[in-house]
Amino acid sequence: MKLPVGHQTIMPYLILEGALQFIDFTKNVFNAESSGQQSLRDDGTVMHAEIRIDGSTIMVTDASEDWKKQTANVFVYVPDADATFEKAVQAGATVLMPPGDQNYGRACGVTDPFGNVWWITAVKK
Repeated sequence: MKLPVGHQTIMPYLILEGALQFIDFTKNVFNAESSGQQSLRDDGTVMHAEIRIDGSTIMVTDASEDWKKQTANVFVYVPDADATFEKAVQAGATVLMPPGDQNYGRACGVTDPFGNVWWITAVKK
């Protein structure tokens, strides 16, 4: 199977209110990069956009009358869970679980301003 460049077999597709702001949030917190795949509706809302976080693609669109808001729980590995947690909180996320040592690494959880839950983990060293 040949996939499009920058795509994986499974990718989340988030339907949000404030997709452009969500993209900015991921850039600030997770150093996401825009893939260049972005199309807007006539009213300026996102019809389709893609971001990449360390090589993993997330697709996103703004909710519409036909496509209601659908958020997700996202598990993400980061180099430093504490630093990423602080960036997320500073960017408006609410705390679900403060950083702590788990048997699988240093982990924490936040809900972003768009309703997505992020489980942030740094692998044990």
